[in-house]
Amino acid sequence: MPGDINGADTAWVLISAALVMLMIPGLALFYGGMVRVKNVLNMLMMSLSCLAVVTVVWVAYGYSLAFGPDAFGGLIGTLRYAGMAGVGVTDVTGTIPTPVFAAFQLMFAAITAALLSGSIADRARFSGWIVFVVIWSSLVYFPVAHWVFYSAHGHGGWIVDRLHAIDLAGGTVVELNSGVSGLALALVLGPRVGFRRDPMRPHNLPLVVLGAGLLWFGWFGFNAGSALASGGLAGVAFLNTQVAASTAVLGWLAVEKRRDGHATTLGAVSGAVAGLVAITPSCGSVNPLGALVIGLVAGVVCSYAVGWKFRFGYDDSLDVAGLHGVGGVVGMLLIGFLATAAVTGSARGLLYGGGFGQLGRQTVAVLAVGSYSFALTWLIAKAVDRFVGFRVARDDELAGLDLLVHGETAYDLGLQTAGVGHRLPGRHESGTPTRPADRPIAEQPH
Repeated sequence: MPGDINGADTAWVLISAALVMLMIPGLALFYGGMVRVKNVLNMLMMSLSCLAVVTVVWVAYGYSLAFGPDAFGGLIGTLRYAGMAGVGVTDVTGTIPTPVFAAFQLMFAAITAALLSGSIADRARFSGWIVFVVIWSSLVYFPVAHWVFYSAHGHGGWIVDRLHAIDLAGGTVVELNSGVSGLALALVLGPRVGFRRDPMRPHNLPLVVLGAGLLWFGWFGFNAGSALASGGLAGVAFLNTQVAASTAVLGWLAVEKRRDGHATTLGAVSGAVAGLVAITPSCGSVNPLGALVIGLVAGVVCSYAVGWKFRFGYDDSLDVAGLHGVGGVVGMLLIGFLATAAVTGSARGLLYGGGFGQLGRQTVAVLAVGSYSFALTWLIAKAVDRFVGFRVARDDELAGLDLLVHGETAYDLGLQTAGVGHRLPGRHESGTPTRPADRPIAEQPH
C-alpha cells in the first residue's frame, strides 16, 4: 500500500460511504410511508432511481466537474477526469485512495437528488423525473459541490477554499441546495389536486419511523465520514450529530404539544431529521453544547416552517423546503455564532470572540447557493415540463401512480383489476360503483 495512504482512514471512509448509501433506501421508506397508499411504489422508485442515474453521470463526468482542476476561478472543475480517467489505485486524496473518496462523494450526489423527490410527491411523471435528475445534477449539484467540497489550498472552490465559509458535510451542497430546489420544483409543478382541501395523511407511520431510523444511522457516516479520517474531528462530528438530533426531537415535540395538544410520532422523526440537517454543516466546528443549541433551534424553527406551505399556498408535499432548506440555513448561520477554535483550530463564532466576520461569510454562502439553486432548478423544471412533460394528467393523479406507471401495487389487498392501467372502481356501502374522480382523494380506493 502506498506510504501516503492510511489504512484506518480508508476503512472509515469506505464504511461511511456504505452508510450514506444506506440512507437512500432509508429515505425511500421515510418518504414512502408519508404518501398515500396509491403512490408508495412511485415514491420509492423516485428515490431509488437516483442511485442508479447519478452513479452513471458521476462516472461519466460528474466527479470531474466537481473535483477536477479548477477552471473558472472556483466555479467549476474541468473534464480532466471524465470517465474517471486517470483515477487509479495509487492516487491519493488526503490519506485515502482517490477512488474511495470518489465513491463517498458519489453517495452525497445521489441522496441530494433523491431528497428533491419529496417536494413533488404524488404528481410527477417518472420519465420526466429521470430527465430532470440528469440535468439538475449536471447544472446545479456538481458546480455547487465544486464551490464547497473542492479544496486546493486557496485555488479550489470559491465558497470554502477562498471565501472561507465553514461547511464540513454539506449544509449548502446537500441541505440548502435540495431545500430551495425542492421549493422551485413545487412551484413549477403546482399543488396536488385537493391540496388544502382533502386529507393527505401518511399511510404508514411505522414505515416512516423505520426510514427515519436508517437515515439517523447513516447520518453518522454522512457527517463523521466527511472528516475523511478516523481521528478526533470524526469523533466530534459523530457526537455532535447525535446531540443535535436528540435535542431537535425534544424541541419539535414541545412545539407540537403546546400548539396542538399532542406529541406525535411524525413530529418526533421530523424533529430528528431537522436536527440532523442543521448539524450537517456545523458538526466539525462546534462543541457538543453548541450542537445542543443548534438541534433545539432547528427543531423549533422547522416545526413552524413546515406549515408555511399552507399559509403561502405552495405544495411542498413532504416538506423538503421546510426541513432541509430551513434546517440547512439554521445550521449554516449558527456556525457564525457558535464555532469554537477548540474544534476548528482557528475560526471562531461571534459568541466565542470571533466578531461578525465568520457570520458574514456564512451568510454569503447561504445567499449564493440559495439563489443559484432556486433559479437554475426553476429553469430546468420549466424546460423538462415543456419538452418532456413533468406533471401527470389529473385523472392519473387521482387514480394513483403505482398501478398506472409501474404496473404494481404496494399491498395486496385482494382487489382484482382488469389489467395494468385500469383504475380500480370505488363502491358505496350499497355496492354501487363510483368513479375515483367523483370522490375525495382521502376516500378513494387504493
